[in-house]
Amino acid sequence: MVVLKNFLVAVDSMVWGPPMLILLVGTHVYLTFKLRIIQRYIIPAIKLSITRTSEGEGDVSHFGALTTALAATIGTGNIVGVATAVGMGGPGAVFWLWITGVFGIATKYSEALLSVKYRVKNSIGQMAGGPMYVLERGLGMKWLGVIFALFTAIAGFGIGVTTQANSIADMVKATFNIPPWITGLVIAFLTGIVIIGGIKSIARVCEALVPFMAVIYFLGCIIILGLNISALPGAVVIILRSAFTGHAMVGGFAGATVMAAIRYGIARGLFSNESGMGSAPIAAAAAQTPNAARQALVQMTGTFWDTVVICLLTGLVLVTTGAWQTGLKGAELTKTAFEQIPVIGPITLTIGLLTFVYSTILGWSYYCEKAVEYLLGTGAVKPYRWLWVFAAFIGAVTNLDIVWAFSDIMNGLMAIPNLISLLALSNVLVAETRKYVWEGNILEEDKSILGVK
Repeated sequence: MVVLKNFLVAVDSMVWGPPMLILLVGTHVYLTFKLRIIQRYIIPAIKLSITRTSEGEGDVSHFGALTTALAATIGTGNIVGVATAVGMGGPGAVFWLWITGVFGIATKYSEALLSVKYRVKNSIGQMAGGPMYVLERGLGMKWLGVIFALFTAIAGFGIGVTTQANSIADMVKATFNIPPWITGLVIAFLTGIVIIGGIKSIARVCEALVPFMAVIYFLGCIIILGLNISALPGAVVIILRSAFTGHAMVGGFAGATVMAAIRYGIARGLFSNESGMGSAPIAAAAAQTPNAARQALVQMTGTFWDTVVICLLTGLVLVTTGAWQTGLKGAELTKTAFEQIPVIGPITLTIGLLTFVYSTILGWSYYCEKAVEYLLGTGAVKPYRWLWVFAAFIGAVTNLDIVWAFSDIMNGLMAIPNLISLLALSNVLVAETRKYVWEGNILEEDKSILGVK
């Protein structure tokens, strides 16, 4: 088992190595300029996401589709992942993580647009979409769509449920000394009562849960930063300086080069917001929307909230409190930073982790459901949902080091077919964006929001 674990860790490092990071970031930058910096529409897009307008065909509201995707995206990467980046790459990693989120907005827009454009109705009248349908219907490459769906289904059971349940169980045991099997039963029950009802049930819960958890975490970070306001300007200077010059040894921190800051910042940013991975557009395809570009604008706000806002706040807390100098990494670094502020810090961290992890279980359940449906048909969906509930319990009571490594590999491999479709269909993206966004052929009630005549 040790040999297998070491082998998987080595493969994982190769899959998520420089070539993958360059491919993802390169796609982000290419699509940003191909779409004339679509990020400039982020404020109108946020307004669209919270504005009730005429809905088109779909299973859930445009906001429900967004929050379902955010439920899966906002997770431990926003808290522990940022700490890993800072612990390995220094304060400068926060800057590069943030930059990755800014450019990733264009990719999130693009994959959502294609997923809505090429979605279909399944045999029971529900919407089905995602990179697998884009590859099949947009490029005529069904075989590649099958590969994407297979990678998604495998990755999801690892990073989407078992490892997430394990994280909750470990946290609850350490904090309240509650046995993992009890936590596992609770997680399985709470997961089951939501996902058995399908996307409409998941979206209803996510519409309420995601804003709540995001606001609680946001306010907690703001309070912590407020209590350390005198150190905030210096923290910003350290982040910017370290991003381009690296950082020497300070306290328990071992020091980091510029390349380390770039590498870890970009890697954790990509992993956190999932732009280019192909997962989030599966939820976008379920949205009630009159055209693909409108929902794409709504969905791209997900990367803004996930990385540009939440990850940045976490990074500022880690640097402003001085915790980054302890030499700790990952979860221990985050815990140390938040515990420096009595009561507020630990409460914010605990609520954040519990809700973020649970929401990830819900969001990824829908992604995998659609992947399984693509591979085996709608008849496999209900058995799959029960299997997902069972996996939530198993994850809470099992050591998952090998499962995590294998799932992480599958998660990385998902990106390759998705990026192929984005690059090959970039002219389609431009045509759809020109028609509905640049030329303003949209709903009348949306024109004032987007500033078109």
